[in-house]
Amino acid sequence: MASKHLAALAIFAILLPAVAMATEFTVGDDQVFKYTAGRHNVFKVNGTAFTNCTIPPANEALTTGNEVITLATPGRKWYICGVNDHCANYGQKLAITVLEAWVSPASAPSTPAGPAPSSAYGISVSGYQLLMAAMVAVAFLLV
Repeated sequence: MASKHLAALAIFAILLPAVAMATEFTVGDDQVFKYTAGRHNVFKVNGTAFTNCTIPPANEALTTGNEVITLATPGRKWYICGVNDHCANYGQKLAITVLEAWVSPASAPSTPAGPAPSSAYGISVSGYQLLMAAMVAVAFLLV
């Protein structure tokens, strides 16, 4: 019975971080990093530094513990934690894609009828699907 509980915890440990992290945003969205100041930091890096966990100079670190970065341009963006070996050994890094801002056609009304596309909506949908998959897996383990 204990192994079934351990397996259930392992499923949640693997799936829940994926639920909390969106990888696609739109120009104008805010990317928020919340962490304990002094224990972590955030560096914006290029793709090579991201892959290799190369830490930039300390004066480039974001260190407040509540970073809000407005995504102004489309493309890939990479962020890493520069504290000790957090990036290299613990995977504390994030790669995102920023998409062009949604523009309505000229003939469409100035206010959209439905909600504008946002990364939060995508998190809810995929989070729900992952949660349901985890619940089904746990149910099978407990049977």
